[in-house]
Amino acid sequence: MKLVVQVKLLPTPVQAAALEATLRACNEAATWASGVAFEKDVKKNFALRRLTYDEIKTRWGLGAQAAQHVIKKTCDAYATLKANLKAGNLGAPGSKRHRKAAGKPIAFRPEGAQPYDDRMLSWQIAERHVSIWTVAGRVRDVAFAAAPEQLAALALYRRGESDLVCRDGMWFLNATCEVPEQPLNADPAGFLGIDLGIVNIATTSDGEIMAGRGLNRARVRERTLRTKLQKKNTPSAKRRLKRRRRKEARRARDINHKIAKHVVAEAERTGRGIALEDLTGIRERVRLRKPQRATHSSWSFAQLGAFIAYKARRAGVPVVYVDPAYTSRTCAECGHIDQANRVSQAWFACRNCGFVDHADRNSSRNIRARAWELWRSEAQSTAPAPPSERTRRVGAGRKRSITASDARCASPAL
Repeated sequence: MKLVVQVKLLPTPVQAAALEATLRACNEAATWASGVAFEKDVKKNFALRRLTYDEIKTRWGLGAQAAQHVIKKTCDAYATLKANLKAGNLGAPGSKRHRKAAGKPIAFRPEGAQPYDDRMLSWQIAERHVSIWTVAGRVRDVAFAAAPEQLAALALYRRGESDLVCRDGMWFLNATCEVPEQPLNADPAGFLGIDLGIVNIATTSDGEIMAGRGLNRARVRERTLRTKLQKKNTPSAKRRLKRRRRKEARRARDINHKIAKHVVAEAERTGRGIALEDLTGIRERVRLRKPQRATHSSWSFAQLGAFIAYKARRAGVPVVYVDPAYTSRTCAECGHIDQANRVSQAWFACRNCGFVDHADRNSSRNIRARAWELWRSEAQSTAPAPPSERTRRVGAGRKRSITASDARCASPAL
């Protein structure tokens, strides 16, 4: 499986200036090539190369490999745009947003990432140095910082291209690594159900609750501070806003990584699989009042699910996705479904049998039961379904009954 190892470069001022000039030249060339591709309606790599390759080398002084990567980056950008337009991610055909995206050539930011291959970049991992091509010539002995496990991954598994990235004045290299996967556990002893939420980020069917109070309070503080600074609109306020950029996202990402690591380790230790809800499209299906919209939009359930999926795939732990219909209203003991069963956000009390439990734990037990039922019905097949397959729903709020096709057994592709 492919993983990305990010290391931080520590260039001297002279080296940083050369790297910055290289990114600017490459992205200016990519923007020009994008204009040619749009005007001539040529979006394929080899066809666009015939039109732009010589000009890019001559005008911007790029080497042969850099010029080819610039052209490939341009074609990839148009392929991504086409996929987004087809999927409706940029509005319906004919809408203002759709016309704006499709009606002009793609432009690249001056500091956009640039891919490097092994002809343009060489690693001295033991010395923690890299030698990298720039428009000013080959820059050698650029130091980088990395954790011991990152160094080991680079030494053993690095394959293919690396991306040079400049973010907030800091330089990074994102290296692609082909990490081997553990054999999939085709005979799990059961499933660990995971209920994802906002108040409680994750609740397991074993009763363990990973509360989100600290993260939610931090998000409210950051949101309030951003509002105050944006209203001030002074130079110092702008500098402070810039310093705090991505701080909330980094905190959430760190918490999600820790939760995913813990969940996968527990499932691997006990020989179980992991059961998750398929929450695809949940933001489009719910209607919220204005005070709730920011909180719901900042809910990073997709990121946590992706972290669990790739860590489970690496460990050989099967992951099953189930239909989330009525998991919060169904009694895990008797199966009675009633909206009144959900007494509050925190508590569940069955109107039929009197069973009382924490609401999220009850939901996670329902998720576990559904995953186990699906796994047993597809016991002869452990291969995941195609990534494009999604749970079909009837209407905006109701979902059909669960069948074996609702689960994507084993870990999905990254």
